[in-house]
Amino acid sequence: MSWLKILGAVIVGALLLTVGILLGHFAIPKGGNGPRAPSWVQTVGRDLNESLLQSFMDQVDSGKIRENLKALASQPHMATTKGDEELVKLLLRRWQDPQVGLDSASEDVYGAFLSFPDPQRPNSVAVGVCGSQIFSTRRSEKNVTADQTHADVVQPYAAYAPPGNPRGRLVYANQGKRSDYLELVNMGINLNGTIAITRYGVAGRADKAVNGAEFGVAGVVVYTDPADINDGRASEEETYPNSWYLPPSGVERGSYSRYFGDLLTPYYPAKGNMPGQGRALTHDGIPPIPTQPIGFEDAQTLICNLSGPVAPASWQGSLGCSYHVGPGFRTGGLFPNTSDVQVNVHNQRVIRNSSNVMGFIRGSEEPDRYVLYGNHRDSWVHGAIDPSSGTAVMLEITRVLGKMLKEGKWRPRRSIIFGSWGAEEFGLIGSTEYTEEFYSKLRERSVAYINVDISVFGERPSVLSSVSVYDNWRNHFNRISPSYGVIPNLGSLGAGSDYASFIHYLGITSKDIAYTYDRNKTSARIYPAYHTAFDTFDYADRFIDPGFTSHQAVARTVGNVLLRLADSLILPLNVSDYGEKLDELYSAAAQGDFLANLNANNLSLDPLKAAIGRFKSVAADFNQRITKLKEESPSPLQIRMVNDQIMLLERAFLNTQAFPNQYYYSHVIWASKSSDQATFPGLADAYTSALETGDWDQVQKHLTIVVHAVESAASTLEAVA
Repeated sequence: MSWLKILGAVIVGALLLTVGILLGHFAIPKGGNGPRAPSWVQTVGRDLNESLLQSFMDQVDSGKIRENLKALASQPHMATTKGDEELVKLLLRRWQDPQVGLDSASEDVYGAFLSFPDPQRPNSVAVGVCGSQIFSTRRSEKNVTADQTHADVVQPYAAYAPPGNPRGRLVYANQGKRSDYLELVNMGINLNGTIAITRYGVAGRADKAVNGAEFGVAGVVVYTDPADINDGRASEEETYPNSWYLPPSGVERGSYSRYFGDLLTPYYPAKGNMPGQGRALTHDGIPPIPTQPIGFEDAQTLICNLSGPVAPASWQGSLGCSYHVGPGFRTGGLFPNTSDVQVNVHNQRVIRNSSNVMGFIRGSEEPDRYVLYGNHRDSWVHGAIDPSSGTAVMLEITRVLGKMLKEGKWRPRRSIIFGSWGAEEFGLIGSTEYTEEFYSKLRERSVAYINVDISVFGERPSVLSSVSVYDNWRNHFNRISPSYGVIPNLGSLGAGSDYASFIHYLGITSKDIAYTYDRNKTSARIYPAYHTAFDTFDYADRFIDPGFTSHQAVARTVGNVLLRLADSLILPLNVSDYGEKLDELYSAAAQGDFLANLNANNLSLDPLKAAIGRFKSVAADFNQRITKLKEESPSPLQIRMVNDQIMLLERAFLNTQAFPNQYYYSHVIWASKSSDQATFPGLADAYTSALETGDWDQVQKHLTIVVHAVESAASTLEAVA
């Protein structure tokens, strides 16, 4: 009987199963009325759409970039001036356009501490004898094209230089480095009460005056030597508008501040509820003595009439004479040998409202993760190359993305934030105030920051049309990688543009992208019209990028990077590549005199070597986990976990106590340094200082800081469980 019961149970079970299947098929309504998986299940695992990326690049139009630049550079737009305010309105119109605009755009205003010349009392450098003026430098550049005649072209001046009228005998101090002034002292020259004339380059603008004041110099004159920017060409026939070289009357304007950010409100946004601390008037990062830039035609008149010893060979330039160091003028020259030079500065320091224009595209799956892309908007004069070439590219990128967005063809996985920063030329003020105001949010949520300031420094070779950007980069600027062989080289980010506060202060992975000229074909330290009244649309259109194909290539390259960061399921950043940089910095310390001096003072690099070894091992393991993850069907939380580890790796190298004497610098790998030792910046500076002072405790301190940072970075990448 037992087998009959079992058989009966099986038959009953089969009947019940059959009934259930039939009910499920016929009784439950079909279509959208029944329960279904939530919509996010279908999209949360999506990866970068390569065809959409190609569509973006196909739509980037060189002609529209040219139109953008023509509009942006149509008038001078110094920070907070009428021209700048007009561009604020232009950006808002573009980003709020219903057809090709972004999700939203806004204007953020800060009260920036700035410096301007007195329009009623022009600055000058004059030669006089017995109270009578016999020579004065030009107060504006020569009008070689119609652009220079605009009423809003600001007269040449050194921003933040204090007002004053010091007079003294002229000395030539090369580049104004501390070692240059010391060289003059070693020649037996008494610098007290003198006026120093220095050339642009090597030492920072403010350093030329700060260093001079240390030796008793009363005033500083700065000029651009044709040897440094014109490949030695100095005549009007050889310069713009006949070539890209700087005309003799050209004067480089600039901010004479060592630090970035608003000088009155360090570490706090320059808003109404953040009172200034009043420190800028006695700030050690701005000139303590009157300073004024001039053109090289006026510099020739002064330098070629100096007396005194012949300047060292490395100090000689291309003014068409043998440079002497002074002090004072030679007998039989253009001026009586009793003549003095007077620096007349009437600058005014003011607080004015400066705007950032912010554009937003909300992410679909990870709206709380930000990919940032920015460029400053303000210029010294027309600023066609600096910065409008970058803004022209940004506007074209946002036009194409905005069109795709409005047509419903695309929405990024992560949010994209665009920034048009204000008052950059005065010291990266707009971007720094932004990072100060949103410090916590940006540190916690930012994937990367992309900067495109000057997008094209000089015309690219025509052969580039048949060569990829990657191959051209690798052909002209490369390195040998232990892992990949010959690859494009990446330069280190200093503090020359708006990426500074993102990388050094917040530890956000940052990149600056530009096309530059072939350094084998010119020795120009930067494009020749830099910061002068000749940086115009005509200059850009004729000599920098005829046809705007280089601008187009930059826009496509930047857009490629931006979309990969915003849309890739797993962030496209290889953590193992950091190991190569750590090895490079370590190797510079583990050889020669550096290592010998460490050993002589009982300092060992073994802990650092071990920490780097651990980092490389952990990074390799991390990459293997990512490879395995891609082969599976990872959950959203697994994806989020590894992406956060990648995003936060850069933050692990921050140490706010590492550089107490440097505002904002806290990144132990990328901080600025004064030493020429090619190792970790804090270690390099401490080592160089110890050679003079014998303070090897500071070297030990920075060894500890680096080891701790590398260990922290390794632990950031370790498996969570």
